[in-house]
Amino acid sequence: MSDESTAQLKLRRKARKRRDLKKSLPLYILLLPSAVLLLIFAYIPLYGLVMAFQNYSPALGVFHSPWVGFDNFMQFFRSYQFPITLRNTLVISLYSLAVNTPLPVALAIMTNQIRKAGFKKSFQVISYLPHFISTMVMCGMILIFLSPQSGLVANIFRLFGAKLPDLMSSSSAFAHVYVWSDVWQNIGWNSIIYIAALSGIDPTFYEAATMDGATAWQKIRNIDIPMIMPTVMILLIMSVGNLLNVGFEKVLLLQNPLNLGGSEIISTYVYKIGLQNFQYSLSTAIGLFNTVINVILLLGVNWLSKKTTDTSLF
Repeated sequence: MSDESTAQLKLRRKARKRRDLKKSLPLYILLLPSAVLLLIFAYIPLYGLVMAFQNYSPALGVFHSPWVGFDNFMQFFRSYQFPITLRNTLVISLYSLAVNTPLPVALAIMTNQIRKAGFKKSFQVISYLPHFISTMVMCGMILIFLSPQSGLVANIFRLFGAKLPDLMSSSSAFAHVYVWSDVWQNIGWNSIIYIAALSGIDPTFYEAATMDGATAWQKIRNIDIPMIMPTVMILLIMSVGNLLNVGFEKVLLLQNPLNLGGSEIISTYVYKIGLQNFQYSLSTAIGLFNTVINVILLLGVNWLSKKTTDTSLF
């Protein structure tokens, strides 16, 4: 190809890029506010992670506080709270992941089997409503319902001559209370994406299965579950990426001195160390440790899913 032809080809490519840019310009303008907000609130504050490697002093600021390297991380690893907070965070997170992954799928499949449109809509609305209860109200309801003296559950137990133990004062019961109340609140909402995936399945699969004499269970096992499995894996990968980010507000509101042994997690410990005890560098180091572990888990599960199911985020 001659130099003249190459120059003409480059000119055509540049002209095409300019046309594409001009055509997409309105979309870029619409995207700009979101990109600016993301930059301001997500990326610029990342410079604050430097505090994890400093003995930070508000009077000296980030740029003049003395550098201590990994001392803050070592202080956390050597503290008596490290095994407690890590264990509690992992127990609640893994428990929640094990329960909240299959149950919304099961609810979505069950909802998809309902044939009466009016009953189906009513059922969906009833299952969605608890999601819109605020965290503070939800925690208040849990404390009232599980009160061993006057709670709803305690009164039901009394009808059968039994006594409800004080669950909110038991560190061993905290994970159960947290996870199953979360299931009640969010199972309907979490099932929406699976219902959408089920509605996108080609009806001809069901017609062919019906002609072959397949039962409802066989259709679920051989059509529904395999078809929504990529969606399940994507959401599972995203859930694992947030494995150590247990809901801070709910845990803090349900926490008390009696159940602290089972309810003190990394996020509540960071809050107490940073905002109550003013140890900013230590709290930043703990938060950074939490984030690094989440990133490692996300990359690992994404790689494993890609190798085994050919489904991944990237």
